[in-house]
Amino acid sequence: MNAILSIFRAVNSALEKLTAVTSTTLAAIMVLALTGSAVTRYVSGTGYDWFIELPPALVPWMVFPLLGPLLRSGAHIQVDLLPTFLTGAAALWLKLFVYTLMVIGGLIFVQAGNEAVALFRRLGQLMELEIELPIWWMYLAFPTGFAILVLFSLELWLETIRDLTSGERAVS
Repeated sequence: MNAILSIFRAVNSALEKLTAVTSTTLAAIMVLALTGSAVTRYVSGTGYDWFIELPPALVPWMVFPLLGPLLRSGAHIQVDLLPTFLTGAAALWLKLFVYTLMVIGGLIFVQAGNEAVALFRRLGQLMELEIELPIWWMYLAFPTGFAILVLFSLELWLETIRDLTSGERAVS
């Protein structure tokens, strides 16, 4: 199990760095686009609509790939009611349950996202920007982000299984 877990850690560490760089770059592009819009309007009196419309189109690519890294670091939105009352094996069983739900839910959203991307790709719709971009490019962020979430959830699930089995051996 440790060999599989080390592979997940290596892959997820690389994904974590990639998503951090990508999200930071996208945030910079979004800020520069809005700044460019303001400067263009101030200097010339007219602006380009795509400067204003580009940031909302990039938000899914900034947010969804970060789901997994945020879950791994504990920075994801969570409610810590039960973990404050549970300790030891009970807390590990709760984590196992949560990570199992994360894997199942992530797989469902990967499938649903793939279906949405396929639909919009078949329809051939374009985003209503001055620059014509296929709308399915924006929707591709959903299955991509949830696939990354599944990988991180599997890593955490395996860690929890390892902790449960090593804790049960220590108790027996």
